[in-house]
Amino acid sequence: MSVVSPATKPGSPATKPVNLERRSLLSAIRPSRAILNIVLVVSAVFWLVPTIGLAIISLRPESLFQQSGWWTALTAPSQLTLSNYQTLFAQGLVARGVLDSLITSLEITVPATLLVTIISSLTAYSLVFGRWPGRSVVFLVIVGLLVVPIQVALIPVVQEYRVFGDLSGFNPFGTIPGVVIFHVAFGLPFGIFLMYNFYSGIPKEMLEAGRIDGAGEWQLFRRVALPLGLPAAASLMIFQFIWVWNDLLVALIFLGNNKHATLTIFLFEQTRTLAANYWIISTGAMISIFIPLIVFFSFQRYFVRGVLAGAVK
Repeated sequence: MSVVSPATKPGSPATKPVNLERRSLLSAIRPSRAILNIVLVVSAVFWLVPTIGLAIISLRPESLFQQSGWWTALTAPSQLTLSNYQTLFAQGLVARGVLDSLITSLEITVPATLLVTIISSLTAYSLVFGRWPGRSVVFLVIVGLLVVPIQVALIPVVQEYRVFGDLSGFNPFGTIPGVVIFHVAFGLPFGIFLMYNFYSGIPKEMLEAGRIDGAGEWQLFRRVALPLGLPAAASLMIFQFIWVWNDLLVALIFLGNNKHATLTIFLFEQTRTLAANYWIISTGAMISIFIPLIVFFSFQRYFVRGVLAGAVK
């Protein structure tokens, strides 16, 4: 029978010097907080250099583009001006102009974002708290639709639009509603998945108590589930808005020969026809960046909570 010496026990004093040596070694290897902050700041600045350069180019006069680089404005900020923005917006509501394209992008993005958020919230509530058979199968089908790429559905959806136009007299192809319908259809799987995961964390006893008090499903959704799911809904709105706002492929195909174009199409056409006029591309790009930033910072306080609640389950 072997006897373990007290000096060899994990909590014995003999092991304490070893633990102290390990801690001192780890503290020596671990970088200080100041060095870590410096590395993070340098990484952030390096990451923001393209955006900073784009912003400065949009604020420099056209005559300076061929004379010097944008970084010269850092030492001579007096050369910065808003003349490029004034020139673009002075065109007014000219078809396929920057202001017309900005309005068209909003006409597509805002309805697509609101519809996806509302429909996803209602569908996820029904899948989590509903009492109808086959809910699990429907949810699995929705999850399976997440892997379907947009490129696969472009031609079939165009053909369906034409068949619908032959039957009803209204062909959504080449119209703004047609683009909105496509974005809503492909935004719903992710939206339902996100809201489903969030609603799954709500105790069902809360809704059962409401049913006992005589509340209907609509009241339970509006007064219980929706207020609790506001962080996830805000996160979904941010994701959907940015995806639709930055879209080029769907708008380029489904708008067809429409006289109106989105802001991404406007920038795409400038790169093809006016590649030398960098001020148009940079100024239009900054206008395109500005709107999503407003949306993101407006819902920023809900973003982290919504993403974590919808993803970590």
